[in-house]
Amino acid sequence: MREGPLEITDLLWSGSGVPVVRADAVALLRSRGQGRAAQIVERLPARDGLLDVAGVDALGLRIHRELQRLGEELQLGRRVASLVRSLLPPGDGPVRLVDVGCGLGHVLRSIAAHGDLPARVELVGVDLNPLLVDEAARLATVEGLRCRFVTGDAFEPGLAVDDGGRTIVVSSGLMHHLGPPELSEFFAAQARLEVAAFAHWDIAPCLWSTVGAWIFHQARMREPISRHDGVMSARRAHPAETLLAAAGQGAPDYLVEVREGSRWHPKALDVLRPLVGVRR
Repeated sequence: MREGPLEITDLLWSGSGVPVVRADAVALLRSRGQGRAAQIVERLPARDGLLDVAGVDALGLRIHRELQRLGEELQLGRRVASLVRSLLPPGDGPVRLVDVGCGLGHVLRSIAAHGDLPARVELVGVDLNPLLVDEAARLATVEGLRCRFVTGDAFEPGLAVDDGGRTIVVSSGLMHHLGPPELSEFFAAQARLEVAAFAHWDIAPCLWSTVGAWIFHQARMREPISRHDGVMSARRAHPAETLLAAAGQGAPDYLVEVREGSRWHPKALDVLRPLVGVRR
């Protein structure tokens, strides 16, 4: 777990299926000076001191539906597809696009719904949380979309990344959950699998992104956890120098850059910007 302030969702779903002890989560948040976050967790339903699993699962789906709305407003599906098109290996051979930490799969579902990528690109979403994967798969089926979702570690050999060097890996809002050592390993795992390229989107840290996150989440989000974690995400976002250093250490065989928006003519969409790596 990363040092410093935490997002509440970091504590609620460990992926192990073990119920969370509410008092432990509250104590951890208070130890990091997060009194308001501790109060939010104290109000969550619990049985015998354990957070109610069904209640937490229902809450998780509500939070991720709000995250989906945020992704839609930031046009994330269209922007990811536009960048991925420029990274596609030459030729007509199949390519796999893997979305790590896909949540409800809104990025891949948006791409599939709008036909933003050629048919030769297979869309695969991966998440550690089976609840989210099941819901993403259900939504894709209901919507009749050409994408699939699996539970597990996206970098486990054979799970999602194909071994032919024709996989592109993307993520959105994932990197700020990792500390510098975990970031280096995150990139190293992709290098070991020899992915063709990666593009990981996260918040550009600055005063305006933090203020903007607070305004947006107060105006648009209903869940107290969504409001808290949205602002905390902006506060925890890594500067470009940290991301580049971690990528350089973990994936030295890749040409890496952070594609920032214009400093002089910033756009609201530029609050999310990608770190892009292409295998040399």
